[in-house]
Amino acid sequence: MPIYVYWGDDEFAMQQGVKQLRDRLLDPNWISFNYTEVLPDQPGSVMEALNEAMTPPFGSGNRLVWLVNTGLFQQASGSLLAELERTLPVLLTSSVLLLTVAGKLDQRLKVTKLMQKYAEFREFSLIPPWKTDLLLQRVEEVASQQGVKLTKRGAEVLSQSVGNDTRRLVNELQKLVLYHPDGEVLNDQDVEQLVVSNTQTSLELAQAIAKGQVDRSLTLIEGLLHRNEPALRIVATLVGQFRTWLWVKLMVESGERDDRQIAQAAEVANPKRVYFLKQQVRSLPFASLQRTLPLLLSLEWGLKQGRAEREILQTHIIQICQLYRKS
Repeated sequence: MPIYVYWGDDEFAMQQGVKQLRDRLLDPNWISFNYTEVLPDQPGSVMEALNEAMTPPFGSGNRLVWLVNTGLFQQASGSLLAELERTLPVLLTSSVLLLTVAGKLDQRLKVTKLMQKYAEFREFSLIPPWKTDLLLQRVEEVASQQGVKLTKRGAEVLSQSVGNDTRRLVNELQKLVLYHPDGEVLNDQDVEQLVVSNTQTSLELAQAIAKGQVDRSLTLIEGLLHRNEPALRIVATLVGQFRTWLWVKLMVESGERDDRQIAQAAEVANPKRVYFLKQQVRSLPFASLQRTLPLLLSLEWGLKQGRAEREILQTHIIQICQLYRKS
């Protein structure tokens, strides 16, 4: 029988993947009989899922058993491993077992190696904010799936606006369809009129910080928080931007002239973008860029510890701005 393992930190994309699998496998007339969700807090959840998968489906279609956010890949006893090794090869061909894992998988664990013998693995991970070409590619793919036609520049603006937020990307595309139901091609002006660009504002924040502009940086933070932009997402964008600047500055000061080599080191997919990055970092002191990332990581840690968002953001951003004001 088919076995699937969906894993990663993009919860919305994973939910969409589960829905697509369910719609493809199950007869809607028999879904209440042939679809089972097994939650992780249920006692013996793995054994229950295996038992359900050994039950033939009723009526037409297949049976789908979903082991939701399982902890199987974190700890598995020897007896459970033995049961998996005995049962997985003989599961019914008319049933599908789906396991979802929130976060990364440890490839070294015995249970992971065992499941790799029988299961198809699919990753649903958030694209790093600094990998702009991959974000643009994802926008174009999802827009095609949703039936939304975008110009190249329109897709770029949408990518800059939503960042790596898959849920927001789908919602914004649905909004664009409602405003333009006739299937016309949408350009950058159409997108800018309908989509609020929180990610673009976060990039503006990075530029304001790099110029030491304390007042403007604090104003941009207030605007982002007012639009309910998560503080951790703001920090993720800043980390990505300053990390890219640091690598480009390092490569340039080390004497590297090949834009392709600089792009590879800085994880910039399009080497043509390096020209503009070199212009941006020309006036940025290398020492200030070096000291910025530890402060941003300290900010991220504080947010994850539950510190007040506005207070800790303001404090750290002022500290970072001072690095560039002094220079």
